[in-house]
Amino acid sequence: MSDRLRALFIDHLSIPRGKYLPGSKIGDDASRFARATFGVHYDRDLLLDAPHAKVRDGMPDMELRWQAADIRDSWEPATKVVLGDLYDTEGAPMGLCPRGALKRAIADWQAHGLNPKVGIELEAYALQGDESGRLRPYDAPGGVVYGTGPFSDPMRVNDLIWRKAEEMGFRLDMITAEYDSPQFEYTLSFDDALKAVDDIVLFRLMAREVALDHGMILTFMPKPIAEMGGSGMHINFSFTDGNGQNALASGPLGGPDHLNDLARGCLGGLVHHHKGLAGLIAPTATSYLRLQPGSLSGYWQNWGGDHRAVTTRVSCEGGVKARLEHRMADASANPYTATAAVLQAARLGYEGKLPLPPIETGDGFDTTDARQGVAANLRAAVRDLQADTALVQAVGPELVENHAFMKEREYRKTRDLEPDALLDFYVWFV
Repeated sequence: MSDRLRALFIDHLSIPRGKYLPGSKIGDDASRFARATFGVHYDRDLLLDAPHAKVRDGMPDMELRWQAADIRDSWEPATKVVLGDLYDTEGAPMGLCPRGALKRAIADWQAHGLNPKVGIELEAYALQGDESGRLRPYDAPGGVVYGTGPFSDPMRVNDLIWRKAEEMGFRLDMITAEYDSPQFEYTLSFDDALKAVDDIVLFRLMAREVALDHGMILTFMPKPIAEMGGSGMHINFSFTDGNGQNALASGPLGGPDHLNDLARGCLGGLVHHHKGLAGLIAPTATSYLRLQPGSLSGYWQNWGGDHRAVTTRVSCEGGVKARLEHRMADASANPYTATAAVLQAARLGYEGKLPLPPIETGDGFDTTDARQGVAANLRAAVRDLQADTALVQAVGPELVENHAFMKEREYRKTRDLEPDALLDFYVWFV
């Protein structure tokens, strides 16, 4: 088979959608899709009134456009892969496009002379089918937190994922076992925000497809197994200035005692928009099984230093490694939307000089200074998002309106599901 192109976009549900196209499309090019894709839910229910999906308006086209420079080798044989941007039939960028939302967030920071840099940490569980056909945790009884080797991964599936990642040019920082077996963490190196998120999107898809080839479902659901811990998507970020220096750094030392005005503003914005952010970056029913007090998950409206029980953590590293880590998101979120939302909340804090509350001094288990957390469920979180009009405008009103509609329907679809049925609803897509 001669080379073909797999052209992809990541939709409102964080599902990769695309087409296999002939080799003649390997270059600057485009392909059309039905805009009504943005009205389709996980269970393939087409929601006729999904905002801006134009289902009742004849389901017109939208166009996916990509650049030749963004095409890269794939993990599939004789296949190239590319991520693109969505445009409407008039040739205007679509407000529903999550990658476009991230590009706007980057541009908003660049207007301040600052270029966002991002590093994302993903957590996932590995599942296998049992004799009855039910999905059960991958059998790795020797797995421990920071585990490596065959006791944590008897089938060595992560070796295959690592090898494919290297072949594709991803810069892996690490793969390790997490607290609960069989949970794993995957971290890619810091990069310019758009490239970093493109990489994490393709890495996540590659890892799931490599695992599937070996009889395993790798799921990034925030809480696939009720009695085990949750899985997050930590968004680390910093900025380079016009001289290429880390703008968050105030010298060689990091941590809360060395914050500059930029860092304080970003922290103030993330704390201020805490409740609104949840509806975008923790966007499934199982997100709120993960986001609980005492779970080290980003539940509390707080910030701190080298403290895993706070939502925004200030790295103790300074200089080129100075960064902020936002810990609320999970990988059921669209990584473009989630990163855009975190960057926009931080920008609103910086531009508005929002006040920074006192640092969290509690241990996060028995004591917590913070008195406000996120909503108890997806419906309430989306209502908090809609009430945060500044964040809605910053991320994109069309995207948020469609998101809120779809998530209200998702809440209704999932609220009465038992754990196994809830897993079945999400696991093939997340």
